[in-house]
Amino acid sequence: MNGILFGAVIAVVAIGGGAGLVLYSGAYNVAASEPHSGPVFRLMETARLRSIQNHAKGIEPPANLGKPERLVAGVSHYAEHCAGCHGAPGVESDDMAEGMYPKPPNLTDVSKRLSSAELFWILKNGIKMTGMPSWGDHSEDDLWNIVAFLEKLPGMSPDAYHGLTEQAEAAGGHHVHGGMDMPMPESKPAPTDGHEGRWSMP
Repeated sequence: MNGILFGAVIAVVAIGGGAGLVLYSGAYNVAASEPHSGPVFRLMETARLRSIQNHAKGIEPPANLGKPERLVAGVSHYAEHCAGCHGAPGVESDDMAEGMYPKPPNLTDVSKRLSSAELFWILKNGIKMTGMPSWGDHSEDDLWNIVAFLEKLPGMSPDAYHGLTEQAEAAGGHHVHGGMDMPMPESKPAPTDGHEGRWSMP
């Protein structure tokens, strides 16, 4: 038993030493033009997901998250700050996003894969080494408005998205107007190619 334990310790030390040599030698290519190897990708993906889940614990969405006013205010921010990288119904991402690695994912179904609390945590804190910035300088109300939009994004048609952006412009952008009576836009099933995207990793 002691021999097995000793062997395991030696193996861990050897692997750690080898990884350290690769890192310090500069042999690992950090260029955005070369994707991570499979093991590195899986390691980073697992670390990202576990970290988001852990740090989002205890975050409670506001009771009025589903109000149409929040949706309209959220689409205003999304169209201005997020669509360039992540695209939107009927809107392609900018050329700059094509050269990023990991490539910013399409967020069509992100609310099916991440909880409201996890989406809020990502927006507030950003994600290291992905290009996803922290929006911590925005109010929590603003961030919850974006979450409200992301939760209605699955199946949203280009016409519905365009209608929301027009309502947002008429309503004054990011600001929530409690007295507004806004109908929910009609949504249609979004086309799918059978491949799920991720929040930060391709």
